[in-house]
Amino acid sequence: MQTKIHSKFTEIFGEGGVQFASAGRINLIGEHTDYNGGYVFPGAIDKGIVAEIKPNGTDTVRLYSLDYDEQTSFGLREEDLPAQQWARYVFGVCRETIKRGGTVKGFDAVFAGDVPLGAGLSSSAALESCFAFALNDLFGNGIDKFELAKIGQSTEHNYCGVKCGIMDQFASVFGKAGSLIRLNCKTLEYKYFPFNPKGYKLVLLDSCVKHELASSAYNKRRASCENAAAAIRRNHPEVEFLSDAKRVWLDEVREQIPEEDFLRAEYVIGEVQRVLDVCDALERGDYETVGEMMYQTHFGLSKLYEVSCEELDFLNKLARRMDVTGSRVMGGGFGGCTINLVKDELYEDFIKAAKKEFAAKFGHEPKVYDVVVSDGARRL
Repeated sequence: MQTKIHSKFTEIFGEGGVQFASAGRINLIGEHTDYNGGYVFPGAIDKGIVAEIKPNGTDTVRLYSLDYDEQTSFGLREEDLPAQQWARYVFGVCRETIKRGGTVKGFDAVFAGDVPLGAGLSSSAALESCFAFALNDLFGNGIDKFELAKIGQSTEHNYCGVKCGIMDQFASVFGKAGSLIRLNCKTLEYKYFPFNPKGYKLVLLDSCVKHELASSAYNKRRASCENAAAAIRRNHPEVEFLSDAKRVWLDEVREQIPEEDFLRAEYVIGEVQRVLDVCDALERGDYETVGEMMYQTHFGLSKLYEVSCEELDFLNKLARRMDVTGSRVMGGGFGGCTINLVKDELYEDFIKAAKKEFAAKFGHEPKVYDVVVSDGARRL
């Protein structure tokens, strides 16, 4: 990919470009906890975005996307918003950097990625983080890494219409090879945990389905959580987010809230604890406990939070039947991938069975992505 980008850059813009990269991400555990002020446990992966960039001495950005085989250019003022959706991610990063007092002048860039689209691996955060890091480096702005992650998040909010949490951009900027990051979404405190599962592979099975429920259902679940937190807060004023609540406090308000809100809250409070349990297990090198917590998360997402679907439940049950150590739906739900922790000796049989049995039931094979936990945003 780097060679292809370099040859295209030289063909269009000449020599002198510098290459930067950033990563997509997985989240081992801690799903739907971010907007509830809880913990998430992501890591950067060995699939991401690479860009070659060179300042061009003008006030115009000239951009070429290798994946779309499309070129565009735009100025750096608010009214210069480009028409192409893919270019808005880069434009937003430029604007958000400028809003924070950073310098951005015109530059030429060619970029491409190998994050599978629609698989829930956050290709957009990889793109934002790559350019945020690169512009900070090239123009010597000295913006810290937290702010670089927030530049990506603000780009989503203000230029791409997605009110996302901070996790994706955070993982993409702060990612470290061989480590997952426990991030407290309320305080933004974080800690690295070694993740080198010797004898295991981390593999994603992409169901290749996306059910249309996603955005409206997401907002509904968010409202349920806020409703449950508000009910608990009447008895325990210190509860700012649902993640601050104890399970017994939820039981106290069971009769005061709809059953649906109770189930959503029950899942979230359990999930916050599971992230902490997984961190403890990793410090002991206990991957069996890590795997069991993943299965518990899937059960909660399927039965309490109700964001799974038939295809994902099928893949999860198959994993359990084949003695896969851990498996769960990853991401917002209603489609996308399961993330699986598989012993090396079971890997081939598991993949073979998953492809065959899934295709027999649903008419197509799942896509298979092996992932390795890798470094985040960097200069190459």
